[in-house]
Amino acid sequence: MPALTRDEAQTRARLLDVHRYAIDLDLTHGPDHFVSRTAVRFSARTPGDTFIDVAPHELRSATLDGRPLDPAALDGNRLPLTGLTEGDHELRLEATMPYSRTGEGMHRFTDPADGETYVYTQLFLDNAQRVFAAFDQPDLKAVFELGVTAPDGWTVLGNSTATRQDGETNHVVLAPTPPISTYLVAVAAGPWHTVRTEHAGLPFGIHCRASLAPHLTADAEEILDITRRCYDRYHTLFDEPYPFDSYDQAFVPEFNMGAMENPGLVTLRDDFVFRSAVTDTERQSRGMVIAHEMAHMWFGDLVTLAWWDDIWLNESFAEYMGYQVLSEATHYTDTWTDFGIARKSWGYDADQRPSTHPVAPAPEDVPDTASALLNFDGISYAKGASALRQLVAWMGEKDFLAGINDHISRHRFGNATLADFVDSLAQATDRDVHTWADSWLRTTGTDTLTPVVGTAPGGGWTLRVDRDGSRPHHLTAGLYDRDPTDPARLVARDHLAWDIPAATPPQDHGTTTASDTPGTSPTPRAPGTAPAAGTGSTGARDGAPQRLHTAPGPRPALILLNDGDLTYAKVRLDPASWETARDALSGLPGPLTRAVVWNAARDMVRDGELPPTAYLDAARAHLPYETDIAIVSGALAFARTQIADRYLPAADRPAALNTLSTIARDILRRTEGSENGDGQGLRLAAVRTFIDSATTPDGIQDWLSGGSVPGGPALDPELRWRILGRLAVLGATTPAAIEDELARDPSATGRQGAATCHAALPDPAAKQAAWDALFATDEHTDLSNYLFNATAAGFWAPEQLDLVRPYVTRYFPEAVALAARRGPALAESAGRFAFPAPFVDTATLQLGEECLRTADPSPALRRKLIDQLDDLRRALRVRGE
Repeated sequence: MPALTRDEAQTRARLLDVHRYAIDLDLTHGPDHFVSRTAVRFSARTPGDTFIDVAPHELRSATLDGRPLDPAALDGNRLPLTGLTEGDHELRLEATMPYSRTGEGMHRFTDPADGETYVYTQLFLDNAQRVFAAFDQPDLKAVFELGVTAPDGWTVLGNSTATRQDGETNHVVLAPTPPISTYLVAVAAGPWHTVRTEHAGLPFGIHCRASLAPHLTADAEEILDITRRCYDRYHTLFDEPYPFDSYDQAFVPEFNMGAMENPGLVTLRDDFVFRSAVTDTERQSRGMVIAHEMAHMWFGDLVTLAWWDDIWLNESFAEYMGYQVLSEATHYTDTWTDFGIARKSWGYDADQRPSTHPVAPAPEDVPDTASALLNFDGISYAKGASALRQLVAWMGEKDFLAGINDHISRHRFGNATLADFVDSLAQATDRDVHTWADSWLRTTGTDTLTPVVGTAPGGGWTLRVDRDGSRPHHLTAGLYDRDPTDPARLVARDHLAWDIPAATPPQDHGTTTASDTPGTSPTPRAPGTAPAAGTGSTGARDGAPQRLHTAPGPRPALILLNDGDLTYAKVRLDPASWETARDALSGLPGPLTRAVVWNAARDMVRDGELPPTAYLDAARAHLPYETDIAIVSGALAFARTQIADRYLPAADRPAALNTLSTIARDILRRTEGSENGDGQGLRLAAVRTFIDSATTPDGIQDWLSGGSVPGGPALDPELRWRILGRLAVLGATTPAAIEDELARDPSATGRQGAATCHAALPDPAAKQAAWDALFATDEHTDLSNYLFNATAAGFWAPEQLDLVRPYVTRYFPEAVALAARRGPALAESAGRFAFPAPFVDTATLQLGEECLRTADPSPALRRKLIDQLDDLRRALRVRGE
């Protein structure tokens, strides 16, 4: 499907005003196709030619102002509209459209648990044309009126409430929407299980497939309570009231994102309907997604970007507001700890790869929709949210909200740009927001802040902060001493407010350090020592004035830059502070402070400044005593998936896994008999790590046979599949045992678990069958997006390198062919889940580089391969290879 260019969109927007769509969808035509009828009223400002976007299986008919158009004129996904006169026009089209199995357009899913079928739309970013004919760009907003004919027994959900339903034909007419963009139109149809309520005079509803009904019902009050609380909090923050007539949240199957902010009908992946035990941190994450999507009702839906270079205006804002509002409106008050330990690292990692881009890229750097899709990453979400959090700390929340409200009121039901946003903020403060935006939003990469501690003349100590980078930072430096009664505990001596001015002019510093440049090696140095002269410290690089803090007495035992995590920068620990953290990290007061230290250690490992084994030693010493589930889960995940699997040589991996198993056992011993949510959550995190780190089947096989972990938890479906997957990797189960477990759990999640287990078996026939399923060339055997991901997740295993090595050379050409045939969603999956990540060697790197040079992978696959190969280079550098 050819991408729409920015120039084409601007030309079309100058020519057209689009007023109204009347869309009729008939979902009663079998499992492969549905019928779409569209009538769109628009006007041309001047005479001219243009086109409408539609990607049908068959274009049955089209008329413009009653004049038939030749369906054969359809060129790819573009139907030419020539000879338009100035004034009003009406275009009518009827088409047969294909259902999707990749979460793009109208996705169709049949639940293996009960045979019921569900369909739903995912029209982001330019997929409206897969469902109805559209001028498919965000700045041509219009009113939408939808009618949907569905099979008997189905419920139809949409952006607005139903105004009429014909019981004989199950035809539902939805109320006209306010003006919205094409990508925000939503329909979900099927035999949904529904829980409804009313709040603030509006109908609220939550929906899931019937087989998940008991699990949604169990959590319905929690989900609705968070929804109500967030709704009320947004109404205290925003002057504009909620702009739509209802608020539904549908948990839909095989969703290819976390959630989608369709006005009035938010769609979320139904993994958020928990059918197995989860931690409170995972419940908090679900709450954050609810708050995030609700923020979009104002920032994204009411006021929408004009072109996709400003996607950060949607996602960064919703990400920031999601965490902040959840912490203010609900009992989840430590949301920023989870953001710091789990989400922010996503931004740091993305920002240090060759594919990095500014939070707000220049318009010319997003020339078409294909390039825009690549920017939905850790930069647009996590880094952008971090930048906004820094902005609020710098300019003050009151002024920030005043600027936001001005922006919303100026552009309600319209479109806006970065310039519009910054102008509104500038009206609310005497701070130089324009310069701040240039420094933070138009540059790439992450600054590195290093404390330099000295001795003051005449006694006492001094502190300055060296910066490798260019951005201004408003932060806090935490000063901590050992507790004289308990050296394993630290107490705060002071917190210093610290402002680091911007370099002049702001510099793009995304991939210039040695540790980020392909083909070079990081220069090892002791934790916290400043870079050598000429490598980018503040004084050597940008000439910014240095603030020097001087204090009497002994220096603090630990000096922690960015305590409170208000800015976005990698921080280093000076040698004495690292020694203190190594001894007393778990004794630091406040989980967010501990999260900043864990992140500093993580970054030092990734940059070659801290041996991976030192991180494991710190984890062994402190995670058994850590009380915050987000920190335990995040630190264990990094140790398991990065250090054990990638950063250590293969010979050292078993020892690392044994260390992780020991940590898990220690946590389980400490939490024995625990009945509260935190204790149970810590046990669950430990059990997951113990399973994933098992090097022999004995212990976890006993758990599976007994149906429980001694002292709890009982084995629910998620844990049973997790154990069976690990046993498969270890060669300690059989295809028959996997099928028996699938008979026990015949759900969609069970099918995915079985696919992972079969692919993980150390058997040549099993590997060949899995490979054939992944890279099939017959569309009738194509896996859905979720089954593809599940199969890929089981295929590669560090324990099976000799068995799967022949597939490494096959991966690159076959992934290129798959991406070309199945489109961006599967291209992303092929690059993310099917990449041969366990092969940390130069041969794999060379194969990937050759593929990028000669095989012309699709944009989505190319981006994933660039990122994967950069991660591979980093792993080789950390290993010293």
